[in-house]
Amino acid sequence: MNAVKEFFGDTSLFRKIYIIDLFFCMISFVQFLAYAMLPFLFIWGLRLVYLNQRRYNTFFNLRFGIWVGAFIIASLFGIIFNFTITVFISVVMLLHVLICFFVFYGMHTEPDFNFKKELYFLAGFMVIATTIINSIGFFCLMFGISFEVEFGDMFWVRFPLYENRFTGAFFNPNMLGFASVVGIACCHILHKDGLVDEIGKPKFNRVWLAAGVATNVIALILCDSNASFVLALGYVLIYVVYMFFDEKRNISPSKVFLKIITLILVCAVIAASSMAFRVVFKAGFAAVNAKTNAFVDVLFNGDEIISDIENGETEENGEASFEHENSNIDSGRFKMWKESVGLFKISPIIGISNGNIVFYSGEYLNGVLGYNYNNNDLHNGFLTILVSTGAIGAILFGTFGFRVGKHAMQHLFLQPKSYRYDVYPCLFSFLGAYLVYAFFEKALLYDISFMVMWFWLFMGYISCFIVKLEPSLSSQYLFNRKRLTRTML
Repeated sequence: MNAVKEFFGDTSLFRKIYIIDLFFCMISFVQFLAYAMLPFLFIWGLRLVYLNQRRYNTFFNLRFGIWVGAFIIASLFGIIFNFTITVFISVVMLLHVLICFFVFYGMHTEPDFNFKKELYFLAGFMVIATTIINSIGFFCLMFGISFEVEFGDMFWVRFPLYENRFTGAFFNPNMLGFASVVGIACCHILHKDGLVDEIGKPKFNRVWLAAGVATNVIALILCDSNASFVLALGYVLIYVVYMFFDEKRNISPSKVFLKIITLILVCAVIAASSMAFRVVFKAGFAAVNAKTNAFVDVLFNGDEIISDIENGETEENGEASFEHENSNIDSGRFKMWKESVGLFKISPIIGISNGNIVFYSGEYLNGVLGYNYNNNDLHNGFLTILVSTGAIGAILFGTFGFRVGKHAMQHLFLQPKSYRYDVYPCLFSFLGAYLVYAFFEKALLYDISFMVMWFWLFMGYISCFIVKLEPSLSSQYLFNRKRLTRTML
């Protein structure tokens, strides 16, 4: 009995299982099983919210907890004043928010918790899982193995291509793109000496890391997910910015100016070359894939092909170009964002609550949003929060995010110690890039998905750094003359 209590009271274990289950919710072949487990894991998470409050006094020890509490109260008022038949969805999302804040972000309130052990495990899982799954997808793509199965409007399996884009075993290319970026970031994290030295683990196998980077970069390009590409590019650029200014000595204004000019040029070159490489690689891979599929077709169906040619029955096989079939670059997002303006006007102060977004769209507006996978969200994390919780909720959430970001930047740039050999800059770079990514996807908060929970997982890891390093942050000097205090920052 004690062993069972200990198992279900282990918050770190819950986070590992929850993240892994949400990852498999994106994999077509095991999706139903993963979703079947999700309600039980959700209840487990809610139990930990209550249990951790009793054990660790989570709310009152939560960094920037006053803004979190105010945001939750504002969200609750929005649900009460917008009570409709979809109230169940609003309540579930509010409970989901509690798990995000108190179980994931709130991990820094757990005494003697070493988050790097958990990070090592989950990063290793992501590297291995994405490498294997992507490799299987590439193998089937090259040998022309494909099939499509429909389960209504909500679920389907389209393997390994989805509307001319590589999707592998994932539900859709955008999920593959995000998982690939996470896999690349995890390879970078596991390469850091500071991670393995502190937890006493062996350094992750370099063959796996090399394979993980290669397969995930290829998958990211072939899935043609623009938002995920922006996420990856943002991660690289923010990390480059950190490396440029990770100088733990006083520097002159002229040197700062020179660094900024050089940094702008370097970032411009990286962005332009990566986009050019993306275009060239897709075209080259498409040509190679067409030749490979033709060879395999001749090898296994040579007699049928010869017979068809003799009878004058030739069939043009569509070749994958790994480009969007839909020429509309926004993929319908502009319609959703335009609809969000009308939704915001319904209740601009306290919001309409998240569960009413689709309901109010059909009830009072143009009905652009619907209860289906592609249109049940505004595909913009910031707009979703603004519409759901109104101006009050958006300001409170923004204040919380600003406070976390400000302190994270302080510790990254103003500490006397450099973190270039640790995981801290990787976490910071991913979160910074994710904020841009959240402008284009169902992200940030109101979605029970791998994408959202991975963000809050990294928010929790950043918070552990903030709490640990806070006492050592001292006043810094600006250009050798003026004192730059923590209060000013």
